[in-house]
Formats: sequence, structure tokens, C-alpha cells
Amino acid sequence: MWRRGAHSDAAHHLPAAGAGGPTSAAAAGAVRRRRRPGLSCRPSHLFFALLVALFTASLLVVWQLLPIGDGDAAADGEGAPPPPDGGGTMRFSASRMVLRAFDTESRLEAARSARRWWPGLEPVRLALVVGSMNIDAESLMLTTLAKSLVGLRYEVEVLAFTDGKAHDIWKTICHVNVVSFEKLKYVDWSKYNAVLVSSLEGKRVVSILMQEPFRLLPVVWLIHDDAVGQHLRNYPEPHLSVPNHIEDWRAHFNACTNVVFPDSHLPLLYSPLDTGNFLVIPGSPIDIWAAKRYGLSHSQGTIRNQHGIKEEDIVVLVVGSYLFFDELPWDYVTVLRASAPHVMDMARTKKLGVQFIFFCGNGTDAYNSAFQELASHMGFPDDSVKHFPMTHDIGNLLMFVDIVLYGSLRQEPGFPPLLLRSMSSEIPIIAPNLTVITKYVTDGIHAFLFNSDDPSTAASAFMRILGEKGLLDTAYSVALEGKLLSKNMLAYDCIVAHVKLLESVLHYPSDARLPLSFSQVKERTWLWDPFESKAALGNSSSEDERHIHARIAGILLGESAQSNWTIDSDSNDTSSYDYPSQSDWDDLSEVEIFEDIEMREMEEIDERVEKPLLTWDEVYRNARKSERMKPEGNERDEGELERTGQPVCIYEIYRGEGAWPFLHHGSLYRGITLSKGGRRPRSDDVDAVMRLSVLDDAYYRDLLCEFGAMFAIANRIDTVHKLPWIGFQSWRAAGRKVSLSESAEETLEKTMAGENHEDVIYYWVPMYTDQTSNFWSTCDCLNAGHCRTLFEDAFRNMYGLPEGVAALPPMPNDGDYWSTLHSWDVC
Repeated sequence: MWRRGAHSDAAHHLPAAGAGGPTSAAAAGAVRRRRRPGLSCRPSHLFFALLVALFTASLLVVWQLLPIGDGDAAADGEGAPPPPDGGGTMRFSASRMVLRAFDTESRLEAARSARRWWPGLEPVRLALVVGSMNIDAESLMLTTLAKSLVGLRYEVEVLAFTDGKAHDIWKTICHVNVVSFEKLKYVDWSKYNAVLVSSLEGKRVVSILMQEPFRLLPVVWLIHDDAVGQHLRNYPEPHLSVPNHIEDWRAHFNACTNVVFPDSHLPLLYSPLDTGNFLVIPGSPIDIWAAKRYGLSHSQGTIRNQHGIKEEDIVVLVVGSYLFFDELPWDYVTVLRASAPHVMDMARTKKLGVQFIFFCGNGTDAYNSAFQELASHMGFPDDSVKHFPMTHDIGNLLMFVDIVLYGSLRQEPGFPPLLLRSMSSEIPIIAPNLTVITKYVTDGIHAFLFNSDDPSTAASAFMRILGEKGLLDTAYSVALEGKLLSKNMLAYDCIVAHVKLLESVLHYPSDARLPLSFSQVKERTWLWDPFESKAALGNSSSEDERHIHARIAGILLGESAQSNWTIDSDSNDTSSYDYPSQSDWDDLSEVEIFEDIEMREMEEIDERVEKPLLTWDEVYRNARKSERMKPEGNERDEGELERTGQPVCIYEIYRGEGAWPFLHHGSLYRGITLSKGGRRPRSDDVDAVMRLSVLDDAYYRDLLCEFGAMFAIANRIDTVHKLPWIGFQSWRAAGRKVSLSESAEETLEKTMAGENHEDVIYYWVPMYTDQTSNFWSTCDCLNAGHCRTLFEDAFRNMYGLPEGVAALPPMPNDGDYWSTLHSWDVC
């Protein structure tokens, strides 16, 4: 079973200069005659134009200072798209840098409505590729997702590159297989219905899945790491000069069905690689995990001293949306201009020192100066405002702030990740009553909300928090409730969104047992208990982290550039990696250009050198020598010699380079490829497309599948096959470990070399399959009940059997797979 709009801009067509001949000249003359004499532009006209320009500029300034939108307005359809329901997924658009609601029809429900049930159906198999099985947030999310998928009757197999402490947790959920990078090419990916990749190291897997016969397999790549995205920031204009390794990453991303991120910040970093398949599924426990771990490894007092914050000072952290990474925080202005004066008066009345820290934008000098000018217009004293760029560690800021103000009034499609991180850090938050926030948070219980239609009400939220000597007890209790809520607040929605995504990309084969729908998901919380029982939160080795980042660094630029990546073994800061700079890439590009020019010059010089003419004997000898040096022709000759005297040749049908590792070598087997020009090097494989031209048409090639290879051999069979017996076997037989063993091969050859059985059909099947049904029952199950009828008609026509004679051969379900081969003598 192979599975595997245009738009036209409105153009204003203007006549070219000089076109139109006399008619154009007459028209121009008429225009000149209609013009009024006198000055073309009077002083009064200039004054009026100046007034219009000033009025327009004033409107633009007022528009910038007005609220961008609120929950109600956005829901009405004029602003940002309304937030999705539970389990929502956002598609990332590279063209406009926005998130929009994503809702695709479930293929599961379509398959269920047209499905006929048969006994013995295979489950839908999913491969989950992970980098390691460490105790971390990524493993926490993936184990919970895998448990939900298993509960929905999917069959999940985990393929991990390295083992870890979470191995026992994984084993209680699904089958686990630790594979090395060298063994990846021997994995039969065709046995899975979809592949989920959850590691940057999974790029190697995607490389394999980009080849035939795996290209049509749905691949969902879950990106949780920003290593590649941070590297891409070195190239602000990727459309002008893109290094080869970035093009390589873009090709791998493009090969995936979807690339999924846990928040809207990561796709902004990876935007140079976006080809339209980026999605954001919020709700990952990464922020909660990071808050727990950071709090256990850092001291609040130490960090406050490092930033020069007094113990009695109240620090307010102002955060907003990730969607406007490098822009000035215009959406904060409305809230702060309405509330900041009241807060400062309140602080003076209560004799409190209040400082505001803004987490927004970048750290360039131009941005800092623009921000300081903007802050001065908000009414803040110069010494009460600090700015940190979004590249700064948010965990460091959350360790010493007392209040978090979410100042953005923009309606986001998902719960703001910075707000979730603040709640998980047990900090009282002040936020507008946007729909996406009030869906999860209750005012006065989990947070302090103000009216987004009236930003001045944010001042009343501060009054509910600030006391005479600091924060009120109510603020601490609300912060604690917010922390407890944030732990599993988005777990169900996140899991459901991933399941819905799988249902929209999976192709459910006719022989598959359909799983349950996403509506049957039972997990409402993350699997915290087994992970917390490992007592690993805050205790994982920084050495393990450096090894993980070293492996990631090794694949950022490809294996050939691993030597450029160094790690400071005395530092725990992951930012100390020696990333190649732009000058390094410029030097490398110059070297490549120089080598290319030198090679071309040498070729031109070689062409101009005068060479003596050869005799016909010398030309003939050189041609024969060149022919002997060709590996393909030589190997085909050797293959023919090896099969001389053999009773049988089994043709292994394959398609694409991805199947090469599963093919046999030796005189008993010979490959036949369904890909034009896709033969193995140094082999005597048969090109099915060259022998049967109809296979050059993709429609017929996909329709006939592996039967097309059989028809190609049957077409003028004497020109390719000269042995008395012929066999066919799919490359999948070796991949799924159901091919003939050495003892079975010997038995097959001895049987066929013996007495003449005339027309006989041999078949082999593994003995560990279900023995309660015979061959024909199984075949009917796999072919919607038509197998027995089609074979009976075919055999009856082939051998001219009368109506009273049974046309189907008796194929019993007993016998040893490795030593016994069942046959049917038709004569």
C-alpha cells in the first residue's frame, strides 16, 4: 500500500512611452488643451497639503497609543483570530509572522465511516524517536503523550539514541528500542504508519525518511530546543546569502508533514527555515519544569544582590507577547500610562520602593535608546525602570521579582507562555481579562485580573496586592493557587492537540484496526509521580547537559563541521559553545570558490594540450579497458556467472535507496528496482522501468505496486531470466525479519533441483503468525474479502479448469516455516 493558490496581483497596465502612434499624440494634445493657464501649484495649496500631513501624523501617533484590541473585539473577528477550543493547534505563517487557528478534518472519522471490520486487523503503529531517555521535561511530555496514544489503541514504539534514567518509565508504557546512529538505516520504517521525531538529533532519521520508499510516510518533528534557531540569528538576511547547512536544514524541515513548537517564540527563531508547515501546540510542561529546577538551584537573595535590588523594594516585571520579538512594546503603553501614576502615588503613600523591569525586544543600543524615550513618556522616574531583552534568561528575572504584570492587550491564540512560567514560579500576576486567560484563570483565586476595555483598572489590581510593608497575604495565597493550577492546567489540551494532529496526517490502511478518537483521551495531568519519584528535579548532572548540547552542536552544521564546536568543560553556561562566526563562513566560501576556479583552469589547460593521435588498435584497447573498469557491467557479468547452474533466482523487489540495506547478496537473490535509474552500485540489479515502460508513469507504478516488478520480468523473460525456477520477495521481508533463513534457502534449492513437479507454487510464511486461520482467510482479511475470489478466477483461467474442479490450491496452516514449503501440483 503505497501512499506515499495561485494568485494574481491586480496589475495596472500603463501604456509604454511612445506607444500608440498618432492616437496617443492626439490624446496628449487634448490634455494639454484642457489644462488651465497659470501656476500649477499655489501657496494656498501647499499650506493645505501641510495641514493634511500634520493631521495624518497625529492620527498615526494616537493610533499607536490606543489599545491594540481586547478580548471582545478580537472575538468579533476584526482583530487577531479567536482562541481555539481545548486541544487547539496554531499554524505558523512565515509570510505574515502570525499564528492562526488550525483545524483539519480528522482522517480517522472518515476511515471509520467507510471501514468494514475484519478479524485479525493490525494496530496503527507509531514510531517515536527521542534523543535520550533522561529525566527532563521533554521526557515528561512524551511519556504522557505515549500513554494517551496507547490508551487510544495505537501501538507505540520508542527509538532512543541514548539510554537514561527514564528507561523504566518508558518500558511500563510501550516497547523501547535503543538504537545507535549506525543502525538507523537498518530500521524498517515502512512498518510504521507515522513517525514522531522529538530531537534535533532526529535530523538523521528525517534524512532516511526523505528517501524512497519512505518519502510518503507522515513525519511530525517536535522541536523543543532553540540551538539551531539561535544560530540562525547570525544571518539576518537569509534570502541574500544562505550557507549550505542552512539550506540543508530547510530541506529537512520541508520534508516533514509538520514541524511543531511548544510556544510562539521558537518559530520566530526558526522562521528562515519555515516552508509553511510550522505549527504551535502550546501547553508543554517545559516552563513548569524549568521553574521547579531553577528555584532549587538558585537563591533569590543572591540574585537580588547581583541586580542591586534592595530587600524592601517591590519589583514589578512587565511581560507581553512573544509574537513581537524585536518591536517596541507599544501594547504596554496603554496599560502603563493608565496605571503607572496611580501605582507610583500608592508606593509613595505606603513608603514603598517600586521598580519596573521590562522584558521585551532586543539588546541593541538603538532599541535601548528608543525604549528609554518611550519609558519617559509613560511617567516613570529615570531610576525606576530597567530593560532586559528577550534573549535574557527569564528564569533569572523571575527569581527576584515580586509581581508580574502582563501588559499586552493583544488577543493571543493560546495561553501566554510567559504568563504560565510566571504562575509556575509562584509569583502573583496581574493580567487583562482576555478570553484566552479567563478560560483557565479565575480572578482573585489564581490571579488578579483587570478589565481590558478599561486599562486604568490595573491600578485597582495593584491595590489588592500592595500593603504597608510589602505584599499582602492575599497576594501570596493567590500566587500559590496559581502555581498549583499551572502544573497541569494545559496538559489535557496539549495532549488532545497532538492526537488531533496525528488524526489529520495519518493514512489509515484498510488492514488496520482503527484506534479511538481524540475525544476518548483520559489523561488530564502530566505523569509527574514517576518522574518526581526519581528525585531528579534539580539534581541532574550538568555534565549530562553538556554532552547533550555537544551532540546537538555536532549536527547543527553537519558531521563535517563537528570540529568547529568546542565546549568549555569548566563552565555550566550553554552559551559558551564556540559557534562559527560569519567570518568563518566567509573564509570557507572563499576557499571553495578558489578551489572551483583552480579546477576549471586545470581542465581548460588539459583540453588545450596537444595530444598525439592514437591508432585504431590503441583506441580499441582503451575502450575495452574502460569497459572492464565499469563496476555495473562487470558486476552484472559476475552475477550471471554465479547463477549459472542454479535452479532458482529470487528477485527482491525494492524502491529507492532507503531499501538497499535490506537486500540480500549472493547468487540466490537478485534485486529489481521500481525507481528509474535507482539500481545499487556494483550490482546486477534489474531496472523494472527500463523493461516495462508503463512503470515510468507514476499512476500505473503506484497502482501496480510490487506486481509491476513481476510484470517487468515477465515481459520478454528470456532476455533476463534463464533459470527453470523464479521467485519473488519484497525487500520488507528482511526488514521485518520474515525472510528465508539459510536452512530454508538450502531446502528450497534442494527441492527445486530434485524431481520435476511441473507447475508448482511455493510460498513461505513465518510460523509465529496466527495459526487459527489459513492462507486464504488471511489474504481475504488483507484485501477486503476479494482475495479468494480473484485467485480462484485467475487460476481457473490460467489452467482451463472446468467448473467442477476446485481452482484454489489447498494451503494448510501447519508446517515449519524454516524447513517445509507447501506446494500445489496443478497437473
